[in-house]
Formats: sequence, structure tokens, C-alpha cells
Amino acid sequence: MTPSASQKPAAELPESMTASVLVRQGELRTEQRPVPTPGPGEVLVRITSVGVCGSDTHYYAEGRIGTFVVAAPLVLGHEPAGVIVALGEGVQDRTVGQRVSLEPGIPDPLSQQTLAGCYNLDPGVRFFATPPIDGVFSEYAVHPAVFCHPVPDSVTDDAAALLEPLSVALAARAAGKIQLGDSVLVAGAGPIGLLTSKVAQLAGATVTLTDVRPERLTDVHAYGVRHTFTASEQRPVVPEFDVFIDASGAERAILGGLARLAPRGRAVLVGMGADTIALPVPLLQGRELMITGTFRYANTWPTAIALAASGQVDLDGLVTSTHGLDDVEAALLAGTNPGALKAMVHP
Repeated sequence: MTPSASQKPAAELPESMTASVLVRQGELRTEQRPVPTPGPGEVLVRITSVGVCGSDTHYYAEGRIGTFVVAAPLVLGHEPAGVIVALGEGVQDRTVGQRVSLEPGIPDPLSQQTLAGCYNLDPGVRFFATPPIDGVFSEYAVHPAVFCHPVPDSVTDDAAALLEPLSVALAARAAGKIQLGDSVLVAGAGPIGLLTSKVAQLAGATVTLTDVRPERLTDVHAYGVRHTFTASEQRPVVPEFDVFIDASGAERAILGGLARLAPRGRAVLVGMGADTIALPVPLLQGRELMITGTFRYANTWPTAIALAASGQVDLDGLVTSTHGLDDVEAALLAGTNPGALKAMVHP
């Protein structure tokens, strides 16, 4: 039997590959680049599916996010899945032909943060599609084997890629210390808001989801959400929630969520948008509110895989469009389409 592309030995791999490159703000082009060679402890992965994140769109449209500036051509994309096609020296716990989900950050294994178990906070972490590190809108990528998580056949390629945003949601749940019986308000009905709502319910919480756009709240029942409201509704501002999670990054949503927290309530800021916010100090002090942020995730992939494989979280349902490497611009702009949730790139 002739081996499939995913089973080819390394000697039969092509010498070049196609990649979609952000040349400068607002300009993409496809390029031919050498197929990378895995080093010690690394594997070469043929990329099958990549989710488009809001950060990708932001880099394309603005050329920067905060202090991260696109100063040289950059490959975007940090939510990948694929198939291992070659092993680097010393890799013994992965095999050629194995389907994997790639955790996109590579920390310093000896940093203080990594040794403490919070490797996402390592200041030297190298993260896909964060300047100057290339992402994975390409046919192949090299990555440490330890951060290439095997997935079962019950998890599709798209779902394997979307374990990354599910990990963001799991990190938000942990930061909010959500537990059985909690009442949770989530702001922002995009993929992160929907997934956060779902994992909060799996923890035993009751969830209310809000968004400024009413159309984004029409299909949320698929993620178990029964209670919703929009910013335009005349809903009384009552301190009724134990936890508030912001997945919007909008100052108005954050301030509105804080006002709805009960005494000793917990707020988790996940969405990135507002650089500074004028916090209502008397409210924070008078109710002893606690506010924290989240930065990506750590140690979430095993749980994410289990949730997707068991069917408890539907990741494929988030996908609303698919694109090739020659169509990445459309993928980056797909979020402006009515009803759009998640665009996927299939290299």
C-alpha cells in the first residue's frame, strides 16, 4: 500500500512549502519557504487546520497589539492542528502519522515562572504569530514534541485546532474560581465568550451572556446558555452575580459587569481592547470586589482534549467559514460577516 502524505518518511518530504506572510500592515502574500527540519526534541508537523483569532485580525489591520509591533514580514496564525511527519533527535513519545494539537507557546524550561507551573507568564516565551515569531498559516511547522498533544480520532482537525481557544476559556474558569452554584455573567458572545459560558456551566454555574449585538445572542442555546441580555435593554443594574468574565475587552462592558457583581464578587478580564480603564474605586472597596486578568493558559490541553473528545464541548459548531492559504485575507475579515464565529484556514 502506498503511504499517505502523513506517513511519508522524512526523506520523501518536499523541500519547499507555501506560507501566507503579512508583509506589512494590511498586505498579505503567499511565499515559498524551505520546509523546516526538526531539531532535538522537536517534531515536524504538516498543518491541517488553523483557527483565526482576533489577534491575527488586529495584527493585519493595525500592525501591532500593545508593545508587540510587526516590524518585519510575519506569518500569522496560532491555533493549529496537524499530523506529525518527521521526528527530531531524542523524540520517543510521538510517532510519524500521529494527529496533534499544537500548544503555541514555548517557554524557557528553567525560568522561575515555568518552574512554578505558570509557564504562560514566562517573559521569554516564544509564541506563534507574536512578533517576531512566525505563526502557522503555512503547510509545515516545527514545534517541541512536548507541546504537540496527541488527539483521538473522535476530535476533528478543526476541533483539534480550537483546543487553543477552549484553553483560554478553561484558564478564565480557573481564574474566576467558578464552582457549583455560582451565578456567572459573561460579556462578549464570540468564541471565547461561548466557550467560557460552556465550561462555567460544566463546573455547575448558572450563566448569563451579554453582548452589544442582539444577533450574536440568537444561537447561544447550543452552548447551554438560557439567560441573555443586550446593552440596549433596560435591565436593572443589580449586584446579582458571583463572577463576571469579560471576553469583549470593551470598557463599557467591563464597568457594567463590575456594577453587577455581588459583594466579594470576582471579575476576570480576558478580552484585550481597552488599554486603560477608570475603575470605580468606591464600588470595589464597598463590595470588596476582586479583579484579575488572564494571559493565555497553562496546563489546560489534557482537560480541553477530554472535553472535546467526550462531546461535552462542541468545537466544530463554532466554525462558520473555511479558507485556503491563498484566501487568508478573507479569513481575517470573516468576523465582520453576520453570524460569523470562527474562520478556519486549511493549509
